[in-house]
Amino acid sequence: MLGLYVHIPFCRSRCSYCDFFLITRLDHVERFFKALSRETELRRKELEGRTIGSIHFGGGTPSLVPLRHIASWLDQVSGLCSFSPDVEIAFEANPEDLDGNLMDDLLGTGVNRLSLGVQSFCDRKLLALGRKHTAAEARSVTDRAMRIFPSVSADLICGVPGEDRTVWESDLDAALDLGPHHLSVYMLSLEPKTLLCRDVSRGLLKVPGEDIQALMYEVALETMEQQGYLHYEVSNFCLPGHHSRYNLASWKREEYLGFGPSAHSFLKTGGRETRFANVSSLSGYLHDPGNTLSFRENLTGEERYTEQVFLSLRINSGLDVEFLRKDNKLGQSLPETIDRFVRKGWVREDSGRLYLTGKGFLFADLIAGEFIFG
Repeated sequence: MLGLYVHIPFCRSRCSYCDFFLITRLDHVERFFKALSRETELRRKELEGRTIGSIHFGGGTPSLVPLRHIASWLDQVSGLCSFSPDVEIAFEANPEDLDGNLMDDLLGTGVNRLSLGVQSFCDRKLLALGRKHTAAEARSVTDRAMRIFPSVSADLICGVPGEDRTVWESDLDAALDLGPHHLSVYMLSLEPKTLLCRDVSRGLLKVPGEDIQALMYEVALETMEQQGYLHYEVSNFCLPGHHSRYNLASWKREEYLGFGPSAHSFLKTGGRETRFANVSSLSGYLHDPGNTLSFRENLTGEERYTEQVFLSLRINSGLDVEFLRKDNKLGQSLPETIDRFVRKGWVREDSGRLYLTGKGFLFADLIAGEFIFG
């Protein structure tokens, strides 16, 4: 089974915290989709004979572009390969774009999972994040989406400037009152070169410290567990059967193809595992969509092992202890390291597998790094 990702790089403006590849001009939309069609045709050999289990339209802001382009690309791909009967077609959207009949039209193109870039149901937080919609719009759109789509996901951010535990609990309650099938909870990170990072470094804004963010994360774990949500990945919670199929497959190191500028791909061919990505340049992509790779690398055995450990610990299916023993550099001290993390309450061991606890998810990368490198 193969997953597909399409990066649609257009946004009305750049949010203060965002470091994704995007452009804020919309006059290249037509040329972009012509280039996307050309890239897809040039890569047909990667698609032919494959079955597609999931498709994810991300960005950028996919909800900004005319839906006829989305429908046309899906038709093109379906002519090159087959879709599984229960294929998940997910589409990222901002609340302010979903007026009129757009949701019904999206459903008509085949989209069956809507991923809403809500980020917050609190006006003060939305203002601090530079979002263009209001809390009332976020609530109205989420409520309407729940009546239209089989699966609805919403993104939430905690740790916003000026936020405390009370504000975060109120935000969570507002989300859970609407009952989306899936929630992604992200702790705000200060990415270099973003406006937010510059403002914080200049002392113009102050974000909650790591201890406060960790407390907010633990509040989310407890609150959503009480509401029946499964914590299946570090930042992701779902009601039964509503996990993100594309993302979970990626974390399990299953194959996927990325289309559009900055999109990444991962393929397994003839015993080799290859990662590659398109250039993060719209002009370069438009000029020659069939020759825009920014890198291509065949993974070594050590890199495969490292990826497997890091990614397995991020999800709730855990990591096989015998696999962990293979190539880690801890040798005889591995059991002691495992026991130390168990005593800290970060890891639990069950039937030969290691699972991170709710608190352990906060230190997932640290734990994986120590297991691998010591």
